[in-house]
Amino acid sequence: MSDARWRRTEELFHSAADLAPAERSAFLARACAGDDELRQKVEALLAQDAAQDNVFEAAVQNAAGLVGQQIGPYFVTGLIGKGGMGEVYRAHDNRLERDVAIKLLPAALAQDPERLARFTREAKVLASLNHPNIAQIYGVEDQALVMELVAGHALKGPLPLETALNYARQIAAALEAAHEKGIVHRDLKPANIMVTPEGAVKVLDFGLAAVAPVSTDDSDPTHSPTLTMQTRTGVIMGTAAYMSPEQAAGKVVDKRADIWSFGAVLWEMLTGRPLFEGETVSHTLAEVLQGPIDFDKLPRETPPGIRSLLRRCLDRNVKNRLRDIGEARVAIDAPLGDAPPPATAPAWRVPALIALAAAALVFAAWLGTRLFHQQPITFQRLTFRRGDVITARFAPGGSVVYAAEWDGGPLTLFLAQPGSREARDLGLPPAN
Repeated sequence: MSDARWRRTEELFHSAADLAPAERSAFLARACAGDDELRQKVEALLAQDAAQDNVFEAAVQNAAGLVGQQIGPYFVTGLIGKGGMGEVYRAHDNRLERDVAIKLLPAALAQDPERLARFTREAKVLASLNHPNIAQIYGVEDQALVMELVAGHALKGPLPLETALNYARQIAAALEAAHEKGIVHRDLKPANIMVTPEGAVKVLDFGLAAVAPVSTDDSDPTHSPTLTMQTRTGVIMGTAAYMSPEQAAGKVVDKRADIWSFGAVLWEMLTGRPLFEGETVSHTLAEVLQGPIDFDKLPRETPPGIRSLLRRCLDRNVKNRLRDIGEARVAIDAPLGDAPPPATAPAWRVPALIALAAAALVFAAWLGTRLFHQQPITFQRLTFRRGDVITARFAPGGSVVYAAEWDGGPLTLFLAQPGSREARDLGLPPAN
């Protein structure tokens, strides 16, 4: 089999493996497009992978399996959890007398010497990420990734505004540190973000991380584009609800994919709901690619600056998206003097505003006819402040007396003189 043929087979295998079993047949029918030999090879790889997973899961469920075993200097004490990227165990480091987390690599990766070598090299790059908001990678030991054991709970919304922004600031700082080293996470989601009892955020699981820039020369293993899986064009990975549109479309991604995912995570922290949801992975991907984003669903107290930040993070046009996660951190650190948008005027006040506008137009037309004859009609804005006009009356000489509540203040009477750019507070209670 030629190198190009094998690469295509491997790409389709990883694409299909990332889908639900019920969706794989339709995907392969489209992707193989009548190439029965290619489809048979992909299906054989999928069957082999499933068999390996079943054997390994049986060992995991066996109390006499990995728990209680020694992996290098680490004594396995218990199973923490299982996921699509491997099983995670709690272990004790006998050399440094500390507890660690050990993630066993997926069988498809651990049994491939070339890909395992790539993984080991790139794990060293990730281990260089020494940042308080990133769970540290200690190293690779016997086909297992040894990581910092983080106590706490996975991120979950909705959260109070101040708490959500505090966590978002820490997440942005973690991504900024990774991006500065050319590392793209590619799978940022609430399940990969832990909050410690002290309120510190730790970003976990760079299992899909890519070391950028991605080389187009696949013959050079030192330029491997991924940490644990092939991520060439056409391969979809990551969790569907949080992946960027370009990632959902199987295109090459860069750090801006993480910025989209950051926006999706911040959205969920504020609203308590995922930005996109679907009955299946395919439905969710369709929403990511084309579904509307209703920013009115954000809590009312969300500052305009944060709304603007979310709009830029969640721009489907990658060229218009926020280019650097550091900008997000700066926006979050900006004073929250960006007050929430003013409340909509009650329905009973709307007719008063309409009546005032209509009266102003009629008065301006009459005044223009009386004073300026053939000259064009001109209009003058009575105020430049925000609030609600409750009532208004025209006085002799073209003056306007009106009662208004400006900038959340009390009901006040004002006098607007022709030619004046601002009304004068009469200093009288409304009853007078």
